[in-house]
Amino acid sequence: MPPIPELEAIRRNQILTAAIKIIGTSGYAQVTMSDIAREAGLSKGGLAHYFSSKEELFKEAFKAYYDQILQIFMESMNAAVDPMEKILGLGMPLFIRETADVSFAHKIVYDFMSLAAHHEDYRELFSTWINQWVALKKTAIDEGIASGMFIAHDSDMTARTISAIFHGIYMRWYLDPEHHTVKWAEESFTEAITSYLKPYRTMTV
Repeated sequence: MPPIPELEAIRRNQILTAAIKIIGTSGYAQVTMSDIAREAGLSKGGLAHYFSSKEELFKEAFKAYYDQILQIFMESMNAAVDPMEKILGLGMPLFIRETADVSFAHKIVYDFMSLAAHHEDYRELFSTWINQWVALKKTAIDEGIASGMFIAHDSDMTARTISAIFHGIYMRWYLDPEHHTVKWAEESFTEAITSYLKPYRTMTV
């Protein structure tokens, strides 16, 4: 009997979800294909039908996970009306450490960054994700230019700078929470971005 595409897709998603859960719990280096097969309710042979190697599976799992994160923030950004609100609000939910999903996300992010530092394939995936994140920021900036909030300028460069500032604050907040609180992170990001964008604000705003 030939495979049923719908069921195949469901099972692949089941495996990817299991992989991300195990990676987030134990860390990439500790995870085996057997762990993932067990979490997904499959035999190793059944798992191999969908993914031939740990490398292939993990690349797909990271990609699927970050697609979900980007979708969440895209919806959040689209819900805001003011371009400045979109720019400042995008990413703020990540500073709420107590949220289970957020806490889990941080572990995935840093495991993935560690892999990207040593493996070209993962670095390309990370680059793709960063550029998608930058594209969201750029969209909000372009809306601000179109509405007259900002003067015309290189919005891609601005979006990359804003993304880099957020990333730096985010790393300090996550890795040294004793000295970098949520309040510090949110206020630092808002002040830094507001100051950075000041030269681009029009006199009518």
